[in-house]
Amino acid sequence: MKKILGWILLFLLVFWIGTNPGPAAETARGIGAGVAAIFGNIGTFFTELFSG
Repeated sequence: MKKILGWILLFLLVFWIGTNPGPAAETARGIGAGVAAIFGNIGTFFTELFSG
């Protein structure tokens, strides 16, 4: 069942990207910016932790 659900989700993702490339790119860009911010904040945390 998990394998079938995975294939369905993959198909829907490819379909969404194919039919709405602009919004899909904006979503990916937003997710990337969020992940970058998280890692930046983790880096700041450790920098402050070890410098103080």
